[in-house]
Amino acid sequence: MIDIKLLRENPEKIKKACQDKQVSTDIDKILELDKKRRGLISETENSRAEQKKLGKEQIDKAKELKSKIKELEPQLEAVEKEFNELFVKIPNPSLDDVPIGKDESENKAIKEHGKKPKITQPKDYLELAEKLDIIDVKSAAKASGSRFGFIKNSGALLEVGLIQLAFETLVKEGFIPMIPPTMIKPEMMKAMGYMERGGDEIYHLEKDNLYLVGTAEQVIGPMHANDVFETRDLPKRYVAFSSCFRREAGSYGKDTKGILRVHQFDKVEMFVFCKPEDSQKEHKFLLSMEEKLMQLLKIPYRVLQICTGDLGDPAAAKYDIEAWMPGQNAYRETHSTSNCTDFQARRLNIRYKAKNGLELVHTLNGTAFAIGRTLIAIIENYQQKDGSINVPTVLQKYIKIKKIK
Repeated sequence: MIDIKLLRENPEKIKKACQDKQVSTDIDKILELDKKRRGLISETENSRAEQKKLGKEQIDKAKELKSKIKELEPQLEAVEKEFNELFVKIPNPSLDDVPIGKDESENKAIKEHGKKPKITQPKDYLELAEKLDIIDVKSAAKASGSRFGFIKNSGALLEVGLIQLAFETLVKEGFIPMIPPTMIKPEMMKAMGYMERGGDEIYHLEKDNLYLVGTAEQVIGPMHANDVFETRDLPKRYVAFSSCFRREAGSYGKDTKGILRVHQFDKVEMFVFCKPEDSQKEHKFLLSMEEKLMQLLKIPYRVLQICTGDLGDPAAAKYDIEAWMPGQNAYRETHSTSNCTDFQARRLNIRYKAKNGLELVHTLNGTAFAIGRTLIAIIENYQQKDGSINVPTVLQKYIKIKKIK
């Protein structure tokens, strides 16, 4: 959540931030509730303080104050509840260099890299993968329903190779490798900032009151809840492999075939805790790592700077990478990286020892590989006339094959 001081001191900036992110929030109502809440807090605390000072002979006055406090407490509780429900819906304001735009159509392409392969009549990845028996959505539909897939045979080996490549590359850069839990507590999911908008995408296990993560980011942040970092330990960088779960609510009719948009997928995710003054530099670093991994695979891609209307609540700035997909004759998203500034750290109370006392860290996240989509990019870009798939050179040392046929 945002700093309450920022809201009080510059409400017009927060109104503009909400407008830019296409978020409808009644800032005046929130300020009104905040004023009322502070007044009730002050009145309650003053009454308690006065009550403590009273001598034994002032029984009537003590009773009067006790009665007053009893009346104030439920009023305060009700106002605080209403205030908190509205306050947490305020999104993280975007950084100054983020382009203003209403939705994804106004994202800004800032870079293209790599030559698109010259393929005569390129085939769709699913047609190729089913013939090679490396992706099986029909059997998955029998077992689990729509929007699932079995990654099989050489496809499974490719996945393992991608994980090894990501870990090997990123550990050399100082990232700490981990396999995190894929279930987290409700309060931790909420603290990461995805419940207010987008909560319908999240799987909730009601019996256990746990949520399934939609990305490892959602569980790595909470691992340091209430921690205080030494300055020398920042930036703290993690790389995590996990399965991820998303309902894909509202996406009916979109990419229903294959594994592009599924309920369960595997991903290697980067996450960073850093000092506030370093977060924009770390954001560029995460983007450079994503580009490095794509360049190692030699897959053509473009980089998008995401506009305000396409930013989620926690992100103050975001870049996407879209891989060229010859079989679809289009760029499709494979990576994203976001700078969430102190938005998540404030709810999680994650701080570091700054020169002038304890300060909130900044948090950032970035995709190393979204496995399913990266497999699609490999299959389509490395397809051959005979229907076989060449294995990217950088992966051959891991899976010991040069061609899938």
